[in-house]
Amino acid sequence: MGKATNLRSRVQSYFRTDANLQMNANLRNNLDRPIEYAIDQIADIEVRETDSVLEALILEAHLIKKLQPKYNAMGKDDKSFCYFVITKEEFPRVLIVRDPHPALRATFSLKREKGIRIAKKFGPYTSKKQMEIALKIMRKIFPFHSLSAKTEKGCLDFQIGRCPGPYVGAISKADYAKNIRGIRMILEGKKKNLVKKLEKEMQDFAKKNEFEKAADARNKVFALKHIRDVALIASDEKSEIRNLPAGRQGPKSETIRIEAYDISNISGQHAVGSMVVFKNNEPDKSQYRKFKIKTVEGSDDVGMMREVLMRRFKNDWPQPDLILLDGGKGHLNMAQKLISELGLVVSVAAVAKGKTRKNLQLVTYNLQRDTGNILKDKNLLKQIMDEAHRFAITYHKKLRGKNLLS
Repeated sequence: MGKATNLRSRVQSYFRTDANLQMNANLRNNLDRPIEYAIDQIADIEVRETDSVLEALILEAHLIKKLQPKYNAMGKDDKSFCYFVITKEEFPRVLIVRDPHPALRATFSLKREKGIRIAKKFGPYTSKKQMEIALKIMRKIFPFHSLSAKTEKGCLDFQIGRCPGPYVGAISKADYAKNIRGIRMILEGKKKNLVKKLEKEMQDFAKKNEFEKAADARNKVFALKHIRDVALIASDEKSEIRNLPAGRQGPKSETIRIEAYDISNISGQHAVGSMVVFKNNEPDKSQYRKFKIKTVEGSDDVGMMREVLMRRFKNDWPQPDLILLDGGKGHLNMAQKLISELGLVVSVAAVAKGKTRKNLQLVTYNLQRDTGNILKDKNLLKQIMDEAHRFAITYHKKLRGKNLLS
């Protein structure tokens, strides 16, 4: 049992044979794909089509848990896998937890908090990274408060719209409960029922002339019908490539997206930020972005970089595999905290170039094998950071020139 974004390709791969091999019991023992052992035991094949990869991920977990298929070793025994958990509190949260025991207890603890009570759990799931992406997708449609602190003070999610602000009264308890119920229905595989429910609510609100609520329900319906799970597809495909046996992986077709950031200003004046994008070591200028600093005054380079990153992640742009920052340890600490608060999974490196801009010094966070290899290429690294600097300073000079003329 499994899911695939390209079902035809996946199933064909199961029945693939080399021209010089005959599929018999003796030769099958020499094959390097475990799936070959199960091929001759197939009695029937059933396909269930879903509207999105998110639903395929949820359906796969449900079916493995329900049917206990022999060859799906991962996901059956509940040992050290991950769960979605809805907490039992005034304003419930949706968390991803890992528990080593066969059954998740009625309460559990995380490193940052203890004694969390469970209202509902879903799982087990085998890929925490896919779960994080899936939760991010669901949270865009149904926002919720994720911090243990019962306040929105200092809550970055509240500032960027991912937290609806239950503790400051920005959302009623009933409406907040609807958001959690929406996520619960998605995790239960009831998206179609959820859409019908929201469409009925939309019509009821419209009849009562509650047009804001009707518009909100309409937007949720639209989002559910057009779930953008491109990042989840990419994560799924990367997982498939990593799990293929050696010698069967074929040519590497992944695109590594690198985003590099730089700040340009003179004593805090005419401050701007730049974002340049490289894909497979080549610049993609159509993805370049520039930012005029709006919230930071004075020579606060770290603060300016934080504003740029916050504004970048408020947009629905493709998620980067690697972020490069022009700066040092302070920049890295800021980015690490911000990315953790946003619930993202991304590699980060702060690049300090020094006075001559030649001797690159790196501090890194959450490096993966593919992104770590990129940082070993000092010439490429310098090229990317120089391009980010060029783009930032060009915009800075343009703004400064306009102000001189005005």
